Amino acid sequence: MIHKSKKLGLTAAVAFAIASMGTSQAQAADAAPEAKPDNEISYNAALTSDYRYRGISQTRLKPALQGGADWVNNPTGFYAGTWASTIKWVKDGGGDASVEIDVYGGKRGEIVPGVSYDVGFLAYIYPSNGLNPSANTREVYGQVGYGPATLKYSNSLSNLFGFADSKHSSYIDASVNQDLGEGYTLNLHVGRQKVKNSPAFSYTDYKVGATKDFGVASVALAYIKTTSEAYIAPTNGKNLGKGGVVLTVSKTF
Repeated sequence: MIHKSKKLGLTAAVAFAIASMGTSQAQAADAAPEAKPDNEISYNAALTSDYRYRGISQTRLKPALQGGADWVNNPTGFYAGTWASTIKWVKDGGGDASVEIDVYGGKRGEIVPGVSYDVGFLAYIYPSNGLNPSANTREVYGQVGYGPATLKYSNSLSNLFGFADSKHSSYIDASVNQDLGEGYTLNLHVGRQKVKNSPAFSYTDYKVGATKDFGVASVALAYIKTTSEAYIAPTNGKNLGKGGVVLTVSKTF
């Protein structure tokens, strides 16, 4: 059976900063801050050359289609969402799922001015996956952020992606997403996946990349690599954690 580690990234972040409107000296009074609606819903879609989650390819180093939806309540910071991607690893492992569906919810806000937090729950669902133990996984996570940097810790409440006796496996990662101006963002990431009772499948992953917002869509290019040689695709013998360049085109609306 092929084993793997998952996504998410999860990527379902919603901005919390409130933009302010500038005024000129000729104005009699300052402009009021631009208010956000209490509830916001957004949608996202993406095409990627290789769906990598925590550095491991979920698609046998092949492309994937992805999409999701997010809701946020701005006054409280509560949020919820769902996200899906095509995958290949479950079928490679003898199962019958070709899609991953993520469902998540949590709360984010500020601890003190400039220091953010994000806590929540995430379920990875593989419909009719047929693996034993099941590939379905549940995690809780907590994150703190300062400026462009974040530090996040995730812990599994179930077996981790089909690994037996792997409850309370953990993943800790640090990321920097630095705005470079003119629509460019520098993306840096390092993470450590620990698979409980299966140390041979524990590893470290790295990412160096950049994203450009073109307005109509965003384009991300990244080099991703792991220290693991334990995640092998049985269909072609390829190392799913080997270093490689990943291109992603995405749109949020």
